[in-house]
Amino acid sequence: MSSTTESKKQKPEAKGDEPPEKHDTEKEGTNGNTADTEFQKHPFTSHLGELRTRIFVALAAILVLFVVAFQFSEILFKGLTIPMRSNISFLPAYPFITFIPREGAVQELVFLAPAEAFWVHMKVSLIAAIIAASPVIFLQAWKFIAPGLHKTEKRMALPFLFTTTGLFVFGTLFCFLIVLPFAMNFLLNFRTGTLTPMISVEKYVDFCLKFILAFGVVFELPVVIVFLTRTGLITPATLAKNRKYAVLLAFVTAAILTPTPDAFNQTLMAVPIIILYEAGLLASRILAKRRAAHDSREESQGNGD
Repeated sequence: MSSTTESKKQKPEAKGDEPPEKHDTEKEGTNGNTADTEFQKHPFTSHLGELRTRIFVALAAILVLFVVAFQFSEILFKGLTIPMRSNISFLPAYPFITFIPREGAVQELVFLAPAEAFWVHMKVSLIAAIIAASPVIFLQAWKFIAPGLHKTEKRMALPFLFTTTGLFVFGTLFCFLIVLPFAMNFLLNFRTGTLTPMISVEKYVDFCLKFILAFGVVFELPVVIVFLTRTGLITPATLAKNRKYAVLLAFVTAAILTPTPDAFNQTLMAVPIIILYEAGLLASRILAKRRAAHDSREESQGNGD
């Protein structure tokens, strides 16, 4: 009887004594899945946090470069007045580019408010900082969209970075070296025989900076078209079929982005947009052919196996 009583007393103790390894394993499994569970429960907030981080890094780069550019704002401002005072000539040999003073060009700008000159230097420094920080901006954009890409698509990081940065910088240079001198020469000499130009420095700088930034953004069109083709949202056949609507949209976009309402400046932007659209269409066709060849090769290998 005593042995039976002792065994009954010991049973609850044996039931409560579970192996410590089991408790540790359950705890480890719970901790290991915490991040995945949180991501599944709050995917939107996770994306917002990632977006906030990328924007913060891009703004930090712009701020640092703005401080540097502000130290050279006078030089940057003088360079920005070149399209107003000179014609740019391209040479086949060094120095490749020369500036020829334009006859009857406006030589001085005026400011109409006490703080206008100061804010002009701030604007010039800010736009210079944005252009200089464009590699960082595009890198942060890539890091934001990269988690949703396949492993093979993630290998396009360097081509994406070089292409987007190169097109953006090329667009700004194209505007500064070709479009702005041509536009200023036309606008300042169009039926102005009895008129004397007196241009505000703020109006001139706003005109130039809006033009330069708009061309930098517009030159990203081929990248956008290739990206949409890559994701399957559009096809080269669709792009070719809707070419006439693309031409119309180019002029509408130019009317929105150009700082003046005249048709001349709108045409100066619309024509490059159409050319860039055709370049994006050509790139998307090449990409589609490569993808079709790759798929057929994989299918033939699968049939051979």
